[in-house]
Amino acid sequence: MKKHNNLVFIILFFIIFIISCSQPEPPKTRIALSKGSPDTSYANYYNWIKSLDSTAIVMDMYTMSIDSAMDLFRKCSGLILTGGTDINPAYYDKAYDTVRCWPIDAKRDQLEMRLLDSALAWGMPVLGICRGHQMINVGLGGSLVVDIPQDRGTSEIHQCEDYLKCFHTVRLGQNSLLAEITGARGGDVTTNHHQAVDALAPGLKVSAYTSDGIIEAIEWADTTGKPFLIGVQWHPERMDLNNPLSGAIGRRFLKECRGK
Repeated sequence: MKKHNNLVFIILFFIIFIISCSQPEPPKTRIALSKGSPDTSYANYYNWIKSLDSTAIVMDMYTMSIDSAMDLFRKCSGLILTGGTDINPAYYDKAYDTVRCWPIDAKRDQLEMRLLDSALAWGMPVLGICRGHQMINVGLGGSLVVDIPQDRGTSEIHQCEDYLKCFHTVRLGQNSLLAEITGARGGDVTTNHHQAVDALAPGLKVSAYTSDGIIEAIEWADTTGKPFLIGVQWHPERMDLNNPLSGAIGRRFLKECRGK
């Protein structure tokens, strides 16, 4: 009887082993960064996502040709348009004003326009950060303030010499997806920008702003039939994950990417 029981146990063990091995692994969450290699100054974006989901595969679209990036992008679960230099003002009918812009990266402008268009066409979640927030607005037909100090002359701090120690307060629109996600009415965030959303693109609404009226976050005015999309002017990837204006945003984005 003992030998019989041992044989049954061995058979059951192998059956369970075979079944477990035959089960397909859950699909990996693949996040496309418009620019964000982990071994560059853009590493914060990579580290932010990995700290929220260590199993996520994070890919930098900028390191390859635009066509190759678009081929790889089809396999991704979501898009983060990251921060960086200024968008060519020709994209929002201010081509005459390039002198006040930081060095323009034509490849990056073209890449991000194509990534954004494709993501929205495919129903892919999109999160824009700083420049990426501005790219969402420009890509959908809006415009930018070319230089906040000269064009608006505000007293609010938006950019400091030491950008890692530069903060200001934002207020959230309470009837917004951003407020729902974060559970916050506002808070202090990192800031490092001399440009801002000006004329809002059709279909978008403001979901956060500073005391001087600068737009700090945007989202769909009507989400019906549209993929997740939020743009924030601040840098959640540089902030404590316990801050709802950082961790909660990243977690919700990843949840949307997993289709949950």
